[in-house]
Amino acid sequence: MELLQLQHFGQTLRLEGSLAGWQQLYWGEHLVSQLTATENQQSQSTHAFELTSKPEQATVPDNENIAQTDNIIKCQLVTELTWQPFVIKYELFIDGVSVAQGSRNSKDIEKQIPVKTVKEEKKFSIVGLASLGFKLLKSAKIIKVVLAGASLAAYSWFFSFQFALSLLACLVFHEYGHIKAMQYFGMKTKGVYLIPFVGGLAVSDEKINTRWQDVVISIMGPTFGLLLSIACVLLYWITDNIFFAGLATFNSLLNLFNLLPILPLDGGHILKSISFSMNSKLGLLACIAGATAGVFVSYSLGLVLLGFLLLIGSLEIVSEWRTRHQSHLLPLDRYGQIFSSVWYLMTVAGLVAIIFYFAKSGDQLLALPLQILGA
Repeated sequence: MELLQLQHFGQTLRLEGSLAGWQQLYWGEHLVSQLTATENQQSQSTHAFELTSKPEQATVPDNENIAQTDNIIKCQLVTELTWQPFVIKYELFIDGVSVAQGSRNSKDIEKQIPVKTVKEEKKFSIVGLASLGFKLLKSAKIIKVVLAGASLAAYSWFFSFQFALSLLACLVFHEYGHIKAMQYFGMKTKGVYLIPFVGGLAVSDEKINTRWQDVVISIMGPTFGLLLSIACVLLYWITDNIFFAGLATFNSLLNLFNLLPILPLDGGHILKSISFSMNSKLGLLACIAGATAGVFVSYSLGLVLLGFLLLIGSLEIVSEWRTRHQSHLLPLDRYGQIFSSVWYLMTVAGLVAIIFYFAKSGDQLLALPLQILGA
């Protein structure tokens, strides 16, 4: 991940590093210094390198009092890095003279635009394939209308027109949660696309830089979904209209499935960000213990399908844990890991509670979501 960007001599001095300990320093596209994980065991690191320049083409500013008659420019970047919470202090020396110093935290990383675009390996998925196709057509607003109409027709075929329309409103509200989170981080959004039998997509062209951004953007959709289900429960208590009860329980089911730890679902992004931020085997064991407890609770409550999918998704995330150092995303600190875990568990608990509440009403339709989870 990119830890630092400095502009000097008409080029960008870029420091990259990982939790594993290695660091690489680039001047433009040229690697000028690197430290392996074995060499970089301390929080303070020093990168020393030299640049060559003809006297008449020297680009060093006069006010920096640096001799411009030599062909060799000696540079040194000294950094002090703390991962949790993330803070990097730096000072740049040119021919022994300090020309830049300062510090950066996680907020600075969130706002930065990476000089080098990171190309992540994409796994095949229907949602990912659909997202790629719709990104190619996102400039045409008519596409949104066509997809919304197709989704409405598809859901009306299974349910009533009124319930299908309400279900689409739930999907849009869920995706609006993602949109609000993206806007909170200053990201430009392209709107919401509804996909028949799949759900919806909140589209943005901008990339995230931290695990915290990934967690907040991912979990805000299910959180908005939970709030909407609670609102429907309140409307049901006030009006005694079973329509609101059905909307509350089916909306809870949709958002609960979205929180499964399976990529590219929101739950997969959330739990992957939490587990990949744990830089020790103790953290991995805590992640495994949490997943085991989740599976046990699911089976104890009779939620067989939920427990099975939770098990499969957790095993996938744990198996990929060793690749966490290859990510360009800044990891969560300890507070972020705990807060994200509690937020995730409370959202899941709230959705399950609504499903259980209406399943006990005796209505066959309202009991259907619980029957699906227990299949």
